[in-house]
Amino acid sequence: MRVITGKAKGRKLMMVPGGGTRPITDRAKEALFSIMGNWIEETRVLDLFGGTGGVGIESLSRGAAWVDFVDLSHQAVETIRANLRHCGFERQASVTRLDSFAYLQRYHGVPYDLIYVAPPQYQGMWLKALTLIDGKPELLAQNGSVIVQIHPREETPVTLTRLVEYDRRRYGSVLLLFYATAEDLAEMDDDVGDEAEDGIDFAADDLVEEENAA
Repeated sequence: MRVITGKAKGRKLMMVPGGGTRPITDRAKEALFSIMGNWIEETRVLDLFGGTGGVGIESLSRGAAWVDFVDLSHQAVETIRANLRHCGFERQASVTRLDSFAYLQRYHGVPYDLIYVAPPQYQGMWLKALTLIDGKPELLAQNGSVIVQIHPREETPVTLTRLVEYDRRRYGSVLLLFYATAEDLAEMDDDVGDEAEDGIDFAADDLVEEENAA
């Protein structure tokens, strides 16, 4: 795993020992950040179930202002800290060893522009995290997005109050689900033909699923 572009381009990232994490593939990560484009610059990011820290560190490399990393695993926390030092981003991030659900429930700080959710596979944890975020409006900034990374076989219907899925992309064994508030999506719909300059492109016509040949 490596940093794809930006200030830390080409830096290799340490992996968390054992098999308890599921880092995003370089192909899926590159596609994800191509979708976000320059929107990521100057944003505040929450990297839940941080693992190696690959998504948050890529965000910093591409100009994010700050990233909070959260993981309960001691090994993951030490790996994230080592990767931040290696890439020179220690002063633009915090690393918290805590249960991600507890972090969401307790958080009362500045809202995030991007919340990235990539928990261990096949445990239904993404549903719990997404429901908690949906029920706590102060977590997400205006025009912010929640992106969930799961295996395609984990997908299941979810009932939400505020958040709406506006896009999804599949890259082999990685399925990315994109969510924003219904209010933000409605505002974007009012600007038909205009580019969404204040957030990730929420255009409903851009719902695309990309398949990777087995």
